[in-house]
Amino acid sequence: QVELVESGGGLVQAGGSLRPSCTASLLTSRNLAMGWVRQSPGKVREFVAAISWNGGSTLYSGPVKDRFAISRANASTMFLRMNSLRPEDTAVYYCAADIHRPWMAVAGVEDYDYWGPGTQVTVSS
Repeated sequence: QVELVESGGGLVQAGGSLRPSCTASLLTSRNLAMGWVRQSPGKVREFVAAISWNGGSTLYSGPVKDRFAISRANASTMFLRMNSLRPEDTAVYYCAADIHRPWMAVAGVEDYDYWGPGTQVTVSS
């Protein structure tokens, strides 16, 4: 069982930066692939970025590539550095974990096994 908690969302002006984090609590010792998925009102969940258990592999969606950077401090803590934020980045950002493919950066939203409650990111124009 894995519990995920996000923090560090907020309100920022266009062009600004945020660095939300995600902490995983594991009841057993497991390696996790982790990622960020976002959802705007009226839209389906959208893949943002992913990272393998050791940080060796990363993957980004087209809209955030070159603006966002995903990283890990350790096996249970992950960050998403978001620069040059745009109003269209406004969404609830969810942390997700995949226990079956820890060696991969997982892009498929449906492939994640565990989810955090989400943190709101709002970018004003």
